[in-house]
Amino acid sequence: MSGFDKDTTTDEVLDGLDLSGRRIVITGTSSGLGLETARAMASKGGAITMLARSVEKNEAAASRVREQVPGVDLETREIDLTSFESVRACAEGILEAHDKIDILINNAGVMVCPYSTNADGFENQLVSNHLGHFLLSVLLTPALIRGAPARVVELSSGAHGMSDFDFDDPNFAHREYNPWVAYGQSKTANALFALEYNRRLSDRGVSAYSVHPGVIMTELGRHMTEETMQQMFDHVRAAAEASGESLPDAPPAIAYKTVEAGAATQCWAATASELDGQGGKYLADCQVAIVGGDTSERGVMPYARDPEAARKLWTLSENWVGQKLEA
Repeated sequence: MSGFDKDTTTDEVLDGLDLSGRRIVITGTSSGLGLETARAMASKGGAITMLARSVEKNEAAASRVREQVPGVDLETREIDLTSFESVRACAEGILEAHDKIDILINNAGVMVCPYSTNADGFENQLVSNHLGHFLLSVLLTPALIRGAPARVVELSSGAHGMSDFDFDDPNFAHREYNPWVAYGQSKTANALFALEYNRRLSDRGVSAYSVHPGVIMTELGRHMTEETMQQMFDHVRAAAEASGESLPDAPPAIAYKTVEAGAATQCWAATASELDGQGGKYLADCQVAIVGGDTSERGVMPYARDPEAARKLWTLSENWVGQKLEA
């Protein structure tokens, strides 16, 4: 496979590529991985559509990209992934402005936040990380087909190992809310989405991939506290002990990636020719992940690769957002 690894950066992944004439839509671009992805792809000639909830922050981020890449074809648009109305309005604006889309990177997300629901009653991490992106992707599919060969990149996480998708109680109506379990469930949903989207669209020239970017210090972790870190470790330790393993009494030191390295795998997923014909795969460290391997590194849980679960989640998601795939 690729000669890249966990330290590979966006510029190294995109070295030698020409993205001129390609329309690239990215969510969560006001900071962090989304902003770095926009900058890196713009530097290779990509036409960038930057989507974020905060108009002010997104405009400031766009100004930074314009300063670093003079003459870039770049636009900003507002999207609130917790609001289906906002997602629909954003998608409508994109489709009115652009006949085709070559790459869609569903990068935005929230992590281990306190319990809340959106106006439709969906748990916040589920709707922010999965359902909002599901609806956006479905609505933009006609333009992606016109851009074929096109790619959709879905940001998952090694934290999907915290939880399978709970089809019986996805919104924590009947079970105690655990922010890590909710986050893990949403990240499993991301991987299952990419698997099923690819199955449905690959014969139309649109491939999808899910990505574990690694652990990076960005605004995604703004809800992290010592308590939530201990909750994560307690959950991991309980699972290890249940399988006969043992762990130290305290969480180990975390090896953080730089933002440039963290965004590299999604740039690789969006552009690497060696991934042709491998749609639906889960990627980490610019490599195809190992099923059953360590999810904190380059592994993916078998339940995140389950085609039956992916189809079931797809049908439920269509019903939840009130939108079926028309392609």
